[in-house]
Amino acid sequence: MSQSLHFFTSSTGSPSLSAFPNHSSYSITTLSCLRSSNHRFPVTLTANISIRASSPSDLDSPSSSQVLDSNNGRGGGIASSASVEYTSAVVSDLSSIEVDSVTATELKENGFRSTRRTKLVCTIGPATCGFEQLEALAVGGMNVARINMCHGTREWHKMVIERVRRLNEEKGFAVAIMMDTEGSEIHMGDLGGASSVKAEDGEIWTFSVRAFDSTLPERTINVNYDGFAEDVKVGDELLVDGGMVRFEVIEKIGPDVNCQCTDPGLLLPRANLTFWRDGSLVWERNAMLPTISSKDWLDIDFGIAEGVDFISISFVKSAEVINHLKSYIAARSRDSDVSLIAKIESIDSLKNLKEIIQASDGAMVARGDLGAQIPLEQVPSAQQKIVQVCRQLNKPVIVASQLLESMIEYPTPTRAEVADVSEAVRQRADALMLSGESAMGQFPDKALTVLRSVSLRIERWWREEKRHEAMELPAIGSSFSDSILEEICISAAKMANNLEVDALFVYTKTGHMASLLSRCRPDCPIFAFTTTPSVRRRLNLQWGLIPFRLSFSDDMETNLNKTFSLLKARNLIKSGDLVIAVSDMLQSIQVMNVP
Repeated sequence: MSQSLHFFTSSTGSPSLSAFPNHSSYSITTLSCLRSSNHRFPVTLTANISIRASSPSDLDSPSSSQVLDSNNGRGGGIASSASVEYTSAVVSDLSSIEVDSVTATELKENGFRSTRRTKLVCTIGPATCGFEQLEALAVGGMNVARINMCHGTREWHKMVIERVRRLNEEKGFAVAIMMDTEGSEIHMGDLGGASSVKAEDGEIWTFSVRAFDSTLPERTINVNYDGFAEDVKVGDELLVDGGMVRFEVIEKIGPDVNCQCTDPGLLLPRANLTFWRDGSLVWERNAMLPTISSKDWLDIDFGIAEGVDFISISFVKSAEVINHLKSYIAARSRDSDVSLIAKIESIDSLKNLKEIIQASDGAMVARGDLGAQIPLEQVPSAQQKIVQVCRQLNKPVIVASQLLESMIEYPTPTRAEVADVSEAVRQRADALMLSGESAMGQFPDKALTVLRSVSLRIERWWREEKRHEAMELPAIGSSFSDSILEEICISAAKMANNLEVDALFVYTKTGHMASLLSRCRPDCPIFAFTTTPSVRRRLNLQWGLIPFRLSFSDDMETNLNKTFSLLKARNLIKSGDLVIAVSDMLQSIQVMNVP
């Protein structure tokens, strides 16, 4: 049996019941109120509650249904109820449904509630840029591949993008691509071509703004900021890469600054530099630098041309920067579908946090650089605040930097790192990100496995303990119709928890309604069906969403029958499973058992 609750407003009129044949229905008119950010809307809602028996459509019978699958990442294929054939081609038949093989395997082997809700982002570098390594990461749970424009050439990044696309096309994955801009902050040069250099305690290093025609002298580092030697003073503390290595300024000689290493560690190419004086950050010069450098603009043009899914902007100081960049992207490519991620990694970012997140499409907690600009003991509370604000404003948030830093060199993490990852999952962040661990580490696959296993365990513990957080989600709808969708999603999520349903189904063309459901963090997974591959990839960043590509109509009953047939054909669902379905095409909530 199927029960549905439909919401109609006088502005839209009541839809025809011809779309729902052969079921008895009755209407209840109630006076209700919808929330808004500043006041309450009195509105009369006509609820059309239909109770009917569900039966699969003859048009989409299981015997003819097809599901795209890739045999756990080893090859694309089409699965039917009668047989399974594997092929490298992606089927474009309108009756097919695209779902990556890792998700399919999890659902079939362990059931709905075993699926991981927290998404995983991997930075691609020399250790993981090969096609086989990328495939191993995708099979291991990578949802988003990040390319860092601080390192490598545009030709190298183009190669990585092409390989990720090939992986998606041939193997059936939906790995999104995120391009990270360098930013215009003070940073080191390329270390003369070396991938890394170890600075030992007590060593004297020279930081210079000079341009060297030949090989860099031993223990010499280029600095990109011409005024560096003028601004620093003897006795200043120089932090490399957010404090991973520390130096004390002991001497200034023209354009050269001699420093003694006080905290040893690995120096990486183009690492950020900050300097402290008398216990306080010297940030005035950084504040004068533009957020987007001339190189960044060229990289952004590159990202637009390559059709990346996300562009993350370093050292965002204000919402104006994001709005300006959105206008620029729209002017450069009207068909562009790029989402902007604001990296929160400076004092200015924290001062204007809410405005920046509101203007952006998401945020990244870049704890490494943030920890170089604020006292270390303030980083945990800053992280929690950023995650909460993003959740309230319905923006995906990524917790990044040094999650498993020790696994760059060692095969197992420290227990403190595991606790750090656990806390990010407990805060219900949308995604966790590996940086050097996957880009240049010796154990990228093991690091990803740790993130996945810890995420699954903490999520399961959270559900077993029934720890429904008490966070109030403020109304964010900018229009009356948006407020209705918001209320539908909040109600659907509460119903899903109270009824202990197996899954939430959402049919969305833009991804907005799926995002609203994700914001509610329901206990069950959210199956997000969309018609557009780019929307499907973008949804892969958001908590709890399992994105599918499916061609569907405005008729919910037809969509559900078709979806049930396709998913049952691949044993992803079974008769009797309880689901709740919503759609951004029809203001309704439907509760039903799979026929």
